[in-house]
Amino acid sequence: MGIVVLTMKASVIEMFLAVPQINCDVKAGKIINPEFVVKCPAGCQDPKYHVYGTDVYASYSSVCGAAIHSGVLDNSGGKILVRKVAGQSGYKGSYSNGVQSLSLPRWRESFIVSEGKPQKGVTYPSALTYSSSKSPAAKTGEPTQAYQKQPVPGTTAQPVTPMQVTRATAFRAHTSLPKPSPSAGSTTSSLRPQPAGHRSWELGEMDLWKPGSVLLDAGFVPEAELSTQALEPLSQGDPNCKIDLSFVIDGSSSIGKRRFRIQKQFLADVAQALDIGPAGPLMGIVQYGDNPSAQFNLRTHMNSRDLRTAIEKITQRGGLSNAGRAISFVTKNFFSKANGNRGSAPNVAVVIVDGWPTDKVEEASRFARESGINIFFITVEGATENEKQYVVEPNFSHKAVCRTNGFYSLNVQSWFSLHKTVQALVKRVCDTDRLACSKTCLNSADIGFVIDGSSSVGTGNFRTVLQFVANLSKEFEISDIDTRIGAVQYTYEQRLEFGFDDYHTKSDILNAIKRVGYWSGGTSTGAAINYALEQLFKKSKPTKRKLMILITDGRSYDDVRIPSMVAHHKGVITYAIGVAWAAQDELEVIATHPAKDHSFFVDEFDNLYKFVPKVIQNICTEFNSQPRN
Repeated sequence: MGIVVLTMKASVIEMFLAVPQINCDVKAGKIINPEFVVKCPAGCQDPKYHVYGTDVYASYSSVCGAAIHSGVLDNSGGKILVRKVAGQSGYKGSYSNGVQSLSLPRWRESFIVSEGKPQKGVTYPSALTYSSSKSPAAKTGEPTQAYQKQPVPGTTAQPVTPMQVTRATAFRAHTSLPKPSPSAGSTTSSLRPQPAGHRSWELGEMDLWKPGSVLLDAGFVPEAELSTQALEPLSQGDPNCKIDLSFVIDGSSSIGKRRFRIQKQFLADVAQALDIGPAGPLMGIVQYGDNPSAQFNLRTHMNSRDLRTAIEKITQRGGLSNAGRAISFVTKNFFSKANGNRGSAPNVAVVIVDGWPTDKVEEASRFARESGINIFFITVEGATENEKQYVVEPNFSHKAVCRTNGFYSLNVQSWFSLHKTVQALVKRVCDTDRLACSKTCLNSADIGFVIDGSSSVGTGNFRTVLQFVANLSKEFEISDIDTRIGAVQYTYEQRLEFGFDDYHTKSDILNAIKRVGYWSGGTSTGAAINYALEQLFKKSKPTKRKLMILITDGRSYDDVRIPSMVAHHKGVITYAIGVAWAAQDELEVIATHPAKDHSFFVDEFDNLYKFVPKVIQNICTEFNSQPRN
């Protein structure tokens, strides 16, 4: 009896979960239902079943072909869940799972495919509704419903052909006609019976239709126009502004609905000014109130038009103005590979604050900057003198950014003048040469110079060496969170000239280099390397690349092999630069492998300056070849 009961339950479940079957050539646009589960047959991998797009497909695509392309099905068929979504301004073709999908410039409707597992509480149709009375794609015997326009009461219903629907829809999408005057007939919203032979504005519009691109928007394209050669190229984005950009917007209750709308318009204007695309800038949005939430990530919308549409649909969260919490969220969650972070593009976060934050931003911003994120702050209607007593963190915008020269922060007096900052902001975030908060080869290292001050160098040549050290240092972005510089001079003994924590600006570093005095003595290079590891690099930050640049003019009196091995083992990248009587075999031992990229020899001190570009190039080439944090 137990087995019989189970069999009866299974049959009941199958009866209520009847899944319509379709053929391989059924296009999603032919099915009216917005969401449905269907069963695909085997063999839909055939290239004659065209698919347009990747992940999101134009509704002109074969439903089952798209399911195979997306990886939901294989060529043996099966059940899938199909959900209609808005039309896209472009669809990019790709090869996946044995199916070559094609590109398409635009389409009125899209769909996405997932595994055919019904969601709880959702009822899916057991019979599909088609846009035509003829449904040759349906399996024989399958119940189908043909879509027909509802007749106006009092008139005889006439069948509407697919071409009529297409032509009328195409015209409405591109033409705005004045409403007819009362004397000319009823308005389009009237449901009064129409006299025989009367044509409504909807059907009358067909007479004004002209062949052209409007049919493409409406969902109708002649087969000849669907060839890949005839398709319009999609914008790939501005290659001169290749950044991964997150806007962190204020959705707190204090901002109010009107100013929140102004903020959204500002975002839309920025999206328009930035030529969004896979080869240029990508943009996502995080909204914060009490807690932050990602509205969409970097790869959700790949062009400016779609991005503007998505921005318009954002609703306000309300709550406090916890910008610090939002910045932490962006650092930990937003710029990930899964969310579209490309790794090869600078990470930029633009934080918009109404008035002032209700939490602290300094520590969160410091962590973000040390993670390679360029923080920009836009403060709108900041605190007045009387209001400053309520600000949780005074000078919060200066504490949040890595430069206090005004490049990374914008103070806007009124929400109604926010639109005036669009071009200034776009120019700044696209100026990738000045995005110094991002980790690059020039701003993410602790560099220790180990300078030979032996008697053979001489006072004049020693000044030349110091100029070489200064010229190298000038190339780096220097601050307590960017590149830091230290220096050791050695003879038989060693002396710490200055450490990584002593100076935090480029001008201070250059002045410190000028003040280094010539020592004179012997040449114990091995001992100098050990000293630098202990007194200089032991205080290096774990997030920094450790670079040692050693400059010598002769062979060492002590062993350099073991100290060099210790340096390499501790992750110190060592560059060895020899002048005049330096032993090249010794330079190669000191230098990090491969020695040809880390050791240099110059015959005269006066030619040292020529090696500055080469040393910088090799440092940056090595940095760029490493995986980014």
